[in-house]
Amino acid sequence: MSHAFRIVLLRANAVFLLAASASGMINDLIGAFLLRGPIGLVVEKVPHAAIGFVEAHGLAFIIGVLLWRAESLRLWHLTAGAVHVLLGTSNLVFWPLFAFADMMMVGFVTTALHGLFAVLQLAAAGRAEARAARPA
Repeated sequence: MSHAFRIVLLRANAVFLLAASASGMINDLIGAFLLRGPIGLVVEKVPHAAIGFVEAHGLAFIIGVLLWRAESLRLWHLTAGAVHVLLGTSNLVFWPLFAFADMMMVGFVTTALHGLFAVLQLAAAGRAEARAARPA
């Protein structure tokens, strides 16, 4: 896995997190404040659940920004891999939420991409430098 590929991988990872989290956040806010859309179904039953959705998608967005700027260092690839292990595992553990909110396709696509990015980032971590070169 070349250095150039690892940079592209970090950027692709960032784009996925930015797009998915922005979309998720919009749906979260519409659901929380207007009780509409798939999250509206959940928040109608459990009003305070919105905080977890908003926090998760907000943090994923912030991490996407950081990954866009990240260098191909082991630390960043491990960070990206860990993020996707967490998000993908959360999707699997709380899978019934996708069915309840009628978002099965979203669940399939995002969980598969979390799995793919986790594997690729962890493989990239094995090839990346442990630390940045220090200035002379």
